[in-house]
Amino acid sequence: MIPPLGVPGDDRGLLLGDGLFETMLALDGDLPHLVAHLDRMAAGCVVLGLPFDRAEAQRLARAAAPAAGRFAVRLTLTAGSGGRGLDRPAAPAPRLFATAAPSAPATTPASLIVATTRRNEGSPASRLKTLSYLDNVLARAEAREAGADEAVMLNNRGEVACAGAANLFWISEGRLFTPRLDCGALAGITRARVLASRLVEEVMVGIEALEAADAIFLTNSLIGMRPVSRLGARPLAPHPLVEALKAAFG
Repeated sequence: MIPPLGVPGDDRGLLLGDGLFETMLALDGDLPHLVAHLDRMAAGCVVLGLPFDRAEAQRLARAAAPAAGRFAVRLTLTAGSGGRGLDRPAAPAPRLFATAAPSAPATTPASLIVATTRRNEGSPASRLKTLSYLDNVLARAEAREAGADEAVMLNNRGEVACAGAANLFWISEGRLFTPRLDCGALAGITRARVLASRLVEEVMVGIEALEAADAIFLTNSLIGMRPVSRLGARPLAPHPLVEALKAAFG
């Protein structure tokens, strides 16, 4: 294990965002969805052409999880050290480490704005949890400046993609929808659990679909499912289907 403070100045993750991360929920030392997170990191390493030591990643994640309390455990993999420029060494030696931070549950509905920062649906990175997350940082900053909790991100075609740090779902006329992955959405762990219910239609739509929705909610590994109470200036009332899904999926 290379601790975070020991990452050298020539690390490619630090200099170029060359790497991946996973953020997972730890409850009293248990990581309930660890396998799914490791699966996603392994798949991302295939796309990026990086080796992945799954056994070591599992060991580090479990070791980082405190024995008591609710924590966010972050597993970070960088492409390791490299020379100046973009090209990796012939045999990359990734760095892998895990950290933990307290994570209080979301207890109130979220308010949303639509960010001006766009999601690049044509980039492979839009479907991976890479260390280059600046667009999401900027979108969340827009939300905070507007007094909102989260930002809806559209892609370059103007289609709904995701929130800054969550997947998006909405209900319209009793039907449940979420953006397709090729809109630039991340293949979220909680998203996959909701999709497994076979209640969801994956679609490519513009912001008008959200503006006309009866209900909206967010999902990620730390918040589980979080209802949305406002999109811009439009209030959204609680919806019984959202409450039922929250009871089932957290």
